[in-house]
Amino acid sequence: MGGGTTAYGAVVRADSVRRLSEAGWRQLVDYGIETIVDLRMHDELAADPPDAVPVNVVHVPVLPEPDWPHWHEIDTVSEAALDGASSTQAVYLEFLDRFAKRFAAAISAVAAAPPGGVLVHCMVGKDRTGLVVALLLRLAGVPVAEIAADYAQSEHNLFNLTRPWIEEAADERERARRERLSATPAQSMEGVLREVDRRGGTAAYLAAAGVRNDELVAVRARLRG
Repeated sequence: MGGGTTAYGAVVRADSVRRLSEAGWRQLVDYGIETIVDLRMHDELAADPPDAVPVNVVHVPVLPEPDWPHWHEIDTVSEAALDGASSTQAVYLEFLDRFAKRFAAAISAVAAAPPGGVLVHCMVGKDRTGLVVALLLRLAGVPVAEIAADYAQSEHNLFNLTRPWIEEAADERERARRERLSATPAQSMEGVLREVDRRGGTAAYLAAAGVRNDELVAVRARLRG
């Protein structure tokens, strides 16, 4: 909206930074990252205890723990969809509906970050992180189709990470499930964002979930440079 481009390097989307080597951490710092927003669950963090890192880390879990008693309801929504792209879209909308305050907290964390680059990550970097970054980009006025295209690159970028997991599936049904979970169809994210727009827009969604107006302004300023 209004033309222009987003600020290069203002927000970086990634899979788990815990996989970084010492050289990788140096590159991250040299790139200008000052803050990391970690979207992982407490259980994921406990299984991978954080070490001292050279940047500020904010932990904002956007999804509940594995023992949350309603995960089967999310599975039901996924299984009822006609195809993989529809399944991903439906599950993402469930996440945004059920955990709006958590997603709002992640956006607020980006807004509150000091000057410098912000890196957002979860375990794989496409679902939780994909949604948070999509909301950030939409706030900055990036067109839906461009956000969806950026999201769609995840499947290719994560191939070396997801392919061994898919190959380890016990049977064809499980393999198909893992392939679906690893896919990032552009139409899934496009459908999510267009539905959010239909309901009033990203800013209205986040404001209703608790993001203050000054935080919305700060996010736009950060992304627009």
